Amino acid sequence: MWNKLNKSMMICQMAFGLSYYGVMVILTRFFLEDLNYGEADTMMVVGAFSAIGPLFAIAGGFIADKFLGSYRSLTIAYFTFASGYVLLVLGASAKNVSLSLTGIALASYARGLMSPSYPSLFRRTFKTQEHFENCYPVNYSVNNVGAFLGQYLFPMLVLAVGFSGGFMMSCAIATLGFVILLSLRKPFVQIGAQIDSNPVSTKNWTAFGVLSVVMIALVFFMFSNMALGKNVVYAIGVTAIVYFISLMFKANRKDAWNMGTILIMIVLTIIFFVYYGQMMTSMTMVTINTMRGDLFGFIPIAPEAAMSMNPLWCMVAGPVIALIFSTLEKRGIDFSTATKVAFSFVLTAIAFGILTLAVKNIGSDAILRPEIFLVIHFFQAFAEVIVGSMVVASILSVAPKHIENFSVSLFSVSIALSGIVGAVFSTSIALEKDQKITQEIVKTVYGGYFNTLTVWAVVMVGVALLSSFLIRKMVAVGKE
Repeated sequence: MWNKLNKSMMICQMAFGLSYYGVMVILTRFFLEDLNYGEADTMMVVGAFSAIGPLFAIAGGFIADKFLGSYRSLTIAYFTFASGYVLLVLGASAKNVSLSLTGIALASYARGLMSPSYPSLFRRTFKTQEHFENCYPVNYSVNNVGAFLGQYLFPMLVLAVGFSGGFMMSCAIATLGFVILLSLRKPFVQIGAQIDSNPVSTKNWTAFGVLSVVMIALVFFMFSNMALGKNVVYAIGVTAIVYFISLMFKANRKDAWNMGTILIMIVLTIIFFVYYGQMMTSMTMVTINTMRGDLFGFIPIAPEAAMSMNPLWCMVAGPVIALIFSTLEKRGIDFSTATKVAFSFVLTAIAFGILTLAVKNIGSDAILRPEIFLVIHFFQAFAEVIVGSMVVASILSVAPKHIENFSVSLFSVSIALSGIVGAVFSTSIALEKDQKITQEIVKTVYGGYFNTLTVWAVVMVGVALLSSFLIRKMVAVGKE
């Protein structure tokens, strides 16, 4: 089941998590302090950084399917990550906004190339779909090992080496992933799709180059003007979904009904990741403004590093969830993916319920302990692993083979749309620059916001269960 190729890919996945999330966790302070952005603008940029990369998985899926194949796309993605981090180093050294935005534009585009290519190639390293589905949650946990280390260590690292030093470290780690993929080119090509072994024509290389330049320029524009940029995200995301629907109407009966189930899962995923996106935006701003003290009194943790608790729990959640569901399947208990998503919304409701109680009952000093966020992230991390690993596997199990990568890219599109929507929601709690945090502000502004999110999470439990029933009916009709 496990072999050299999938183990090597997981090292690359860990390198991605360490470099990408290490950058993400220090971006908030970088834009607030070095580039002098306000809270609302910073939350939009950081939210977009987490969202725009998955959005361009549409282009990544198209490139992998039509031009380069999964292996080449993945290898180029890691090289592009490293290049983007080089520009961030230069931008941080000169405190230059344009260089910094170009750097995160390159990193965002690289994530778009990687998102559909990685699971497609990773699946081919296993002999059966069952082996892949059982192991993919473990891969998800490995990614979170890197994410945890990046999010926990980088805020402390920049105190010693500055923002430019932190970005340089990310560049070195991304380069390691590129070297690993390049050194294993021959075996990856052998297990890949036919397009991976075919030579790429000059025409395709040219088309890829032109498309890449256009996409990177578009991303830069979006970061430079988020008021218009968010509308671009909506337009691209909706266009991708409409195109998928058009393909559904052209497909045969069985494929059409299966593609319909993918659409339902994408809607559920969009709503779920609105909650996940709060970790990078509203929750980070809350921790920066209110979280003080060491975890358990002896583990140092920077306020913005509180999000590292998420991948910490994800490392635990991956194997635990894989064991739970595989054990249940052996006993004949097999929940549908939509039902599993309903379980995720239960956990999300608990997480945001705890956060609501914490901010509504905050003391006069307006300080929250790190342990509160540790508990919150416990529930949200288990919810995330279920959605993040199970939905992709579900899409791959029913997607028509000729649009496999594009179908997977819709999962990334859902993350992009939800990331921007979540960031827009988060700006409702943004404070004026240098506004003092008080007990009343935390209770009313933060408390009201998270209470609303909690209520809607409870509603989504019922919606997901209803979707599960509908999906079963659709699959049965497709088989007739």
